[in-house]
Amino acid sequence: MAQTVTEQVEIQPSLESSPLDYEERIQQLDFQVNETKNIFLLSLLPKPQYVLYFLGVLICLGGFIYGLNVSLISGALLFLKTDMQLDTPQESLVSSGMSLGGIGGAIVAIPFNEYFGRKYSILIACLFYTVGAILEAASHSYGQMVAGRVVLGMGVALGTMTIPIYASECFPKNKRGAIVSLYTVMIMFGILSGYIVSAIFIHVAGTWRFILGSSLVFSSFLMMGVLFIPESPRWLMRKGQISKAYIVWKGLRGMDKSEEREEFFIMEKVCQSEKQVSSGRWILLDLYRIPYCRKACIHGVLLMFFQQFSGTNSILYFLGSMYRKAGLSIHDSIYISMIGGGSLFLSSIPAIYLVDSYGRRPLLLILTPGIIVGLMFIGFAFLSHSTDSLVAVYTIGVVLFYIFWGSSLGPVPFVMNAELYPNYLRTYGMSLGILSNFLGNWITSYAFLEMTRAMTKTGTFVGFYGGITALGWFYFLFMIPETKNLSLEEIKGILDRPWKDIVYQNLHQGIGMRLHHMISCLGKPSTSQQSSHHVSM
Repeated sequence: MAQTVTEQVEIQPSLESSPLDYEERIQQLDFQVNETKNIFLLSLLPKPQYVLYFLGVLICLGGFIYGLNVSLISGALLFLKTDMQLDTPQESLVSSGMSLGGIGGAIVAIPFNEYFGRKYSILIACLFYTVGAILEAASHSYGQMVAGRVVLGMGVALGTMTIPIYASECFPKNKRGAIVSLYTVMIMFGILSGYIVSAIFIHVAGTWRFILGSSLVFSSFLMMGVLFIPESPRWLMRKGQISKAYIVWKGLRGMDKSEEREEFFIMEKVCQSEKQVSSGRWILLDLYRIPYCRKACIHGVLLMFFQQFSGTNSILYFLGSMYRKAGLSIHDSIYISMIGGGSLFLSSIPAIYLVDSYGRRPLLLILTPGIIVGLMFIGFAFLSHSTDSLVAVYTIGVVLFYIFWGSSLGPVPFVMNAELYPNYLRTYGMSLGILSNFLGNWITSYAFLEMTRAMTKTGTFVGFYGGITALGWFYFLFMIPETKNLSLEEIKGILDRPWKDIVYQNLHQGIGMRLHHMISCLGKPSTSQQSSHHVSM
């Protein structure tokens, strides 16, 4: 049964249509549509590159808002604990409330994207952003604050799921990787900006209300911009709205170049094929019943697991609180937190080049030990009896952690989740990855304070997070295949092999060979294209 399903879904459209066929089809579609006057943005910006610039700005703004909301709680929590008299469980739930809402947002992402489309899913995410920020800033009780955090988290997960998909379906293939990579960098810039915003409002009365409410400004701009963008042409095509898909494609990509015409009609045939294959059955179950999709699902979930259980969000959410417990004042805790946010932002930029130049698996194998070293510095810092030395060692650990994390466990899980699944399952696979991400995020952030009590801070960072990350390194060594520069068919060929063959191939390649390749290629220009990768925190 599984083999039959596999054969059905991988029917490839014929690419042998002649230019004459394309011209005849274009004439038919031109006859059916009334140009672009029914889509305001495409009429206002007649040149496709201007429309793409506008979409690029909104996509980057979406990434910035996500990162901003991740780190704002670190500064706000320093004041919230006193003003609302939060105990430890309440503090944990407030800090992790966004992650809890993200689980719900990841669950509804598939039906929202399927039935409302990409544009309106992003618009709904903006509504969640806005309502959540208002609830947070206007909260007068612990319950209201948690509600605001959960609503905000639903928007964050829905936006994180939808925006990269929208980008990948609208931008040309030679720009697709760059725009999604820029989206990732803007998430990290948003995280840094969250610490800066906390420092800006540190001396303002009602500090935490301004800190948490600041994201409202940016989400309002994003919401207004989304009102003018067109729907994804691929989603329109899948829904049988061929004329609208053609209008949008002309506005986004144009029909002047032969490759744009060819890609449009290939998309039309692929969407028709996928619709026929998925008719009358739940394609979500293919993640289990088709062997290579099952392996892709295992890898996708475990990569997210090791990303989240490296302790990254425990560090981000509680960075200010940890400095406060180390003995610094509230003001100094907020100011010094910017060092960690800056390290994360700067370390994420090289990933745009490294992921395509050196590969996914080599980055995981070579940089993950640096993450473990950073966790050891963080954990052992709390054994110091001097505030100055504790803060110094802890800061060194945070900087080391993010220098290595920003180009390995940060982007690679999202890159591989986007590559491992076949086209018709990519939305479902990415949604499962986002769900795993936010579930791990919530577990680690909600349990963090109790973990530090039960296992001590040193045991939590070194023993728990460091131990899991070390186990992850062995998983990357033995099980993870390299997907750099591989087509979908080649990735399928690797995942179709038995586990023992994958282990043998990984060991045969050897980490030494990869390390030698990285050193020898350092400084040489890369000819590969940018990769399409998504990040969530």
